[in-house]
Amino acid sequence: MAKTPSKPAANHHSSIKPGSSIKSKKLNSFPTRIKRSCHAVRNKWKAFRKDRFMPHKTFKRSYREDYLRQTKTPGLLSHAMTTFQLIFKHWKTFLPMIGIMSVMYIALVGLLSEDVYQQFQDSIDQTSQELANGKIGNFAKAGLLLLSTITTGGLSTGMGEAQMIFMLLLFLIMWLVTIYLLRHFLAGGKPKLRDGLYNALSPLISTLLVFVVIFIQAIPAMLVVITYSAAVATGFLNTPFYALVYFIFAALMILISAYLLSSSLMALVAVTAPGLYPMKALFSASDLMNGRRTKLLIRLVFLLVVIVLIYIVTMTPIILLDLLLKNAWEWLYGVPIVPIFLLIVTCFVFIYSTAYLYRYYRWLLDYQEK
Repeated sequence: MAKTPSKPAANHHSSIKPGSSIKSKKLNSFPTRIKRSCHAVRNKWKAFRKDRFMPHKTFKRSYREDYLRQTKTPGLLSHAMTTFQLIFKHWKTFLPMIGIMSVMYIALVGLLSEDVYQQFQDSIDQTSQELANGKIGNFAKAGLLLLSTITTGGLSTGMGEAQMIFMLLLFLIMWLVTIYLLRHFLAGGKPKLRDGLYNALSPLISTLLVFVVIFIQAIPAMLVVITYSAAVATGFLNTPFYALVYFIFAALMILISAYLLSSSLMALVAVTAPGLYPMKALFSASDLMNGRRTKLLIRLVFLLVVIVLIYIVTMTPIILLDLLLKNAWEWLYGVPIVPIFLLIVTCFVFIYSTAYLYRYYRWLLDYQEK
């Protein structure tokens, strides 16, 4: 049989349509790649923030029923008292923790020098002789000693950079261990302090990153502090108009920092959850606090009042006892009784504040909105 002649192979370039190379060049051009990258980033951001709570829309009127978020939380006094009950219920765990942290603080950072404390006492005695003819009472003297001790360094004076870093790390460890223990206590578990010290430090890096964000958000408030000292030194505030302008500037800066920090403070609690990354914790805390920032600020102000009362109730008798004992026995003048008890009370106050914030975070998290 005669073989049919085979068709010649088609030319490769003949299959390309005219203008297709120009289109491929346009698709692979630099502006097109930038546009595709922007679209990809935008789609990833929408997927990341798909569950975002947005009560307000741009250029649209917001109605009160749309942005008002109800919460079922106890009152201020009940919140404070239940936090005390939670800590005192598990005192066998928290008391050794306070002891360990106090010893580590004394070893790594140091205490307020007894000589400095005696200088406070001598200056108050001298002021009493000059102003009140030596008739100032012991309670007033104890109050002035407590105020001067806390406001002029509190636990330690003249800290170097290494001591400052150790202090921050110790309080950060206390924060993480307290939240770890509370999470298991409220879940019905019975964790030991050893478990908290060994297992609670896994989100340490994430917490430090949230602290960096908090530092950036606090820059407006720090600008107020810096500019205020400069304005006072230069006499800028002596003119009423300039003082009004500066007051408006300071109020806006403080409001911006308060608005941002109110959610980031809850992010410090949220980031301790296992497997939660810092940015996700920041955004989830922002969504959780959206429409609730004023309520949190009210509770923080009440927390400050409770802290002041704790210091007054605990430290005033100790200072009075210290004055009585050192007047009776002179060999006690070198014993730092007040600085040691002040450190112990400060550790308790920090644990109490952590529990106070954690309970409020859990109440908001467990509340199911309709």
